[in-house]
Amino acid sequence: MKRLARVLLFCDIFAAIALPQAQLERDISRFDEKQTEWIAGVLKATQSVQVGMSRSDLLKIFTTEGGISTPSQRTYVYRECPYIKVDVKFAAASPSEEFPNDRIVKISRPYLAFSVMD
Repeated sequence: MKRLARVLLFCDIFAAIALPQAQLERDISRFDEKQTEWIAGVLKATQSVQVGMSRSDLLKIFTTEGGISTPSQRTYVYRECPYIKVDVKFAAASPSEEFPNDRIVKISRPYLAFSVMD
């Protein structure tokens, strides 16, 4: 009886590991190829913005979003989709004004969120 219980437990564990992998392989073939390529392009574009770049470099790929911000910290949205965002911190030259040459000191990973309306 104990042996049967062990065999059944092993079968359950094997099924729990093998079935999700088989399901994933079937799901991959159902992905929309154009959307997948677009998202890959978005990730490449958003990851091209790095610490040390200027605010003007950032604005080639992103644009400002509404909401609370300061010259040293702001949320930006991807130019092609306002739901793709990054949070950016700058070494701002002024506490009251944003300048194109302000340098990025920290940038978040891209994330999805609904738009903020002022």
